[in-house]
Amino acid sequence: MVTIMKKATKLFTEDEIRTIEAAIGEVEKKTSAEVVPVVATVSGRYDRAEDMFGFLLSLLVLGVAWVWLQGIAPTGDAWGGSPMLRLNLPVVLVILVVACFLGMALASHVPVLRLPLIAKREMQEEVESRAREMFQRLKIRKTENATGILIYVSLYEHMVHVVGDDTINAKFSREDWQALCDTIIRGFKDGRPEEGMRRGLLQCGDLLAPHFPIQPGDANELVDTLHLID
Repeated sequence: MVTIMKKATKLFTEDEIRTIEAAIGEVEKKTSAEVVPVVATVSGRYDRAEDMFGFLLSLLVLGVAWVWLQGIAPTGDAWGGSPMLRLNLPVVLVILVVACFLGMALASHVPVLRLPLIAKREMQEEVESRAREMFQRLKIRKTENATGILIYVSLYEHMVHVVGDDTINAKFSREDWQALCDTIIRGFKDGRPEEGMRRGLLQCGDLLAPHFPIQPGDANELVDTLHLID
């Protein structure tokens, strides 16, 4: 989907944003539901993965130092002095601590480094939690007939999650939402995130329209905006 860490606010051009927002308008011309797309840079903090990277880096640095530097240090007294290791315990501890903190800082500033150390389930939980949070924060739950729907894309985790209000969820299954997510993900994998978003939105409209057709005098309760969150 996305191979490097890219900020959501830098993902689309102005024209692409207008194209996506036009698709929202097209959807809401044929359904009374309110569709809100959100693209976030990352959903979780993943502190444990940063700590793990720092720990593994400290072991690697210590191993390299041990191979290249370890040996018997000469003593000034050839008759009575005891031989000493170049890398004694205090030096080893300093190497471990310094390398660990440097690794944690590096993983914090270069998030792709911690990605292999994060379990898929943890990422899924963080994405779903963040999506529910945005559903509340953007007041999607407050639509008059409980017909709000959030399409949430998280770039770092390479995941898409759909959150529907109660009335919406009563009509659709997990498979319906997964098909929608797959459409969006396919666009990202093909290097066309704007096309994936546009097609996903139109597909969402096709799903919603038979169950929630546009009504005379229907008011647009939520602004047709693509929300980009870094």
